[in-house]
Amino acid sequence: MIRNWRVTVSGASRSLRGSAPVTYGLIALCFLVFLIGPASGLNPAYGHGDALLAAQRAWFHRWGVVPAELFEDSAGAALSPATALFIHGSWVHLLGNMLFLYVFGVMTEERMGRVQFLLFYVGCGYLALLGYAAANAGSEQSLVGASGAISAVLGAFLFLFPRARVTSLLPFLFFLPLRFPAWVVLPFWATLQWLAAGRASDGPGVAYLAHVVGFGLGLVFAWVRFGLPTRVKVVPAPAPEGENQP
Repeated sequence: MIRNWRVTVSGASRSLRGSAPVTYGLIALCFLVFLIGPASGLNPAYGHGDALLAAQRAWFHRWGVVPAELFEDSAGAALSPATALFIHGSWVHLLGNMLFLYVFGVMTEERMGRVQFLLFYVGCGYLALLGYAAANAGSEQSLVGASGAISAVLGAFLFLFPRARVTSLLPFLFFLPLRFPAWVVLPFWATLQWLAAGRASDGPGVAYLAHVVGFGLGLVFAWVRFGLPTRVKVVPAPAPEGENQP
């Protein structure tokens, strides 16, 4: 899950016009997979109590990334960073990730285009989880979630829309809703992830290193692919005919 200093992103200053079917499709797919899986607790096929917990562990192991197994000669293990992007461990995990994807994914998809955004999302997400697994190669803890891919979206958003204003709730300011430009909010978030990654263990918890890797990949991709952000020149509308008279 993407965690930070408990910032809740509620929107950006740009109007979300047009469609973003890939973003909405990814959100819908993540919800669908979660609802039919054991983590939601809503599917009676997985039972209750200890049976449900055992089913959840097996589900995460089957579809998540297990670093100790990833580099074995196994096609299933090699695909696990891709399947893990659509698996979430809890309702909080799912809702937090999907909120970030909705807020930052729509504008990023509109700028990149549908196909390129989908390839970018899956590719960066895969590499982010791969990077985490390589740094924790001995860990047998399952890693699931779209955080690495969504962190890449945040990195790309920072480059493409640095001045877009984002509403944040900061606990040390009594959760007052404050609006900051993306170039303030997102680097601050990335710095916190970097600091947390240096203190994190390979046990259960948040894969902060995957966040850092994903954010860096997204930022570099946007820089290489798009160069400087496109500057739109605003041409004043012609004045009504009567206003041109002396």
